[in-house]
Amino acid sequence: MRKTKTWQGSSKRHKNTAFFLFVFLGMLSAFGPFVTDMYLPSLPAMASYFTTGPSMVQLGLTFSMLGLAAGQIIFGPLSDKYGRRAPLLVSMALYLLATLACIWSPTIKIFVCLRFIQGIAAAGGIVISRSIATDKFKGKNLTKALAIIAAINGMAPIAAPVIGGSILQVSTWKGIFAVLFVLGIILTGACLYFNESLSKTKRSRVPLIKTLGLFKTVLRKRKYVFCVLQLAFAMAILFSYIAASPFIIQEHYGYSAFAFSLLFAINAVALGVGTTMPVRFKQPEHCISLSCLGMLLFSVLTALALWLQTPLAVFEILLIALLFTTGMSFTATTALAMEEAREQAGTASALIGAAGFLLGSFVSPIVGLGNILIATGLTLMACALGAGICWILALRSAQPAGLPQGSPAA
Repeated sequence: MRKTKTWQGSSKRHKNTAFFLFVFLGMLSAFGPFVTDMYLPSLPAMASYFTTGPSMVQLGLTFSMLGLAAGQIIFGPLSDKYGRRAPLLVSMALYLLATLACIWSPTIKIFVCLRFIQGIAAAGGIVISRSIATDKFKGKNLTKALAIIAAINGMAPIAAPVIGGSILQVSTWKGIFAVLFVLGIILTGACLYFNESLSKTKRSRVPLIKTLGLFKTVLRKRKYVFCVLQLAFAMAILFSYIAASPFIIQEHYGYSAFAFSLLFAINAVALGVGTTMPVRFKQPEHCISLSCLGMLLFSVLTALALWLQTPLAVFEILLIALLFTTGMSFTATTALAMEEAREQAGTASALIGAAGFLLGSFVSPIVGLGNILIATGLTLMACALGAGICWILALRSAQPAGLPQGSPAA
């Protein structure tokens, strides 16, 4: 990698420093956690506000994840064709409009629909942040860059529920969305300052109507596909926890919304530390293998803790271990998958995020079916088992089907 303190963009007016880009990319990738996590402490209160049950309120979380999945499918190929900056600005404008509309939602059904649009808009930042990193780094340096971004991103699930819980002390759930709107304005300003990272010569020349064909090209790479599926199951563990934890902590264990936000922050630290671990391994494959073993072990123990209704301390310790080992997969598997499909970075990044959020949207309402303690435990174990199976298949995969691959970038 060329060593430099600044990266020259297309603009002649200024240079984006490495510090700005790392913070900027971290903010973009953190958009998803803020959209999903910040209002978690208010879920029980929102059920009362809209006079509905927990399952209907959880649909707001489910539809935001569906939006995050769909949005990445849209913005990924667009960023390969039109560059990174223009699609980012479009996504931010849509996000600001959707967030304002959420605040004035008259019914839970309208709110759920608006959350879907909000998720689509927020997806632009998530998918394009990975693409920008891939534009600038290769090989182990890409792993390091993604680890730094993930560490910054790890602050989002720490800060989001704490901020949300604090806002609930002086306001309602609408105050949380007002803060989300302000954050969107700040990030829009950063997007305007950002210099384009994908030169015109490297952009896709495929006509817009045929951009979906890029997905066919990426899906021919078998190792990439199994890495994406492994990561999706790991993300599903996180989303199962996100959907169930407000009700488990506040209703089963009897803690307040603010206390829940503090516990959520502690767990997010464990997840964030886990995302930085791949840089300590010579090969990302070793880190992913250890992560899969850890997820399987601690998902079983966490499920037992829920079913036996152990004290909160026992459940919390096991949950920290589960989230730590889950976080280990996030950076390592993402780097490995992006290396496998470097030539279509935007599209590859879109599928990575879309698969995770799509599976997450599926498991989120499942944890609320019947007894939430039993359903959550079963879901965690199923997702961990799925991650392990997909990783075994990834290791056994030969070179991607289709045209022979060139040597991986060093």
